Amino acid sequence: MQKIKSIFKYLFGIFFVLAGLNHFLNVDFYLKIMPPYLPWHLFLVYLSGVCEIALGLLLLIPKFTSLAGWGLIALLFAVFPANIHMAINPQLFPEFSPMLLWLRLPLQFGLIAWAYWYTLPTIEKPE
Repeated sequence: MQKIKSIFKYLFGIFFVLAGLNHFLNVDFYLKIMPPYLPWHLFLVYLSGVCEIALGLLLLIPKFTSLAGWGLIALLFAVFPANIHMAINPQLFPEFSPMLLWLRLPLQFGLIAWAYWYTLPTIEKPE
């Protein structure tokens, strides 16, 4: 089980690094999904991108894995309003199926559970 957890940790970390980089490569997309009631859209897009990159990398460093897991949980809750904004305003995102936008909401909780897995201590079995 430990090997599987380690493999999934690298996949999860790389996923967040790539997602964070995408904030800088596709700024307009992320600006579009920002709820209008939030201030400083451009700053928040860049900040969330930096946080995703940093936390994705920290997840891969054993000393910081648990801390990164908690950070990713906080980040996933912080970006949840953007997912809700997309789901309740599907007309703003015609490139996505409205059903897909709604399915993203429970997926977010799956990602939170995945991040939580890395907050738990690793139990090494003696060989």
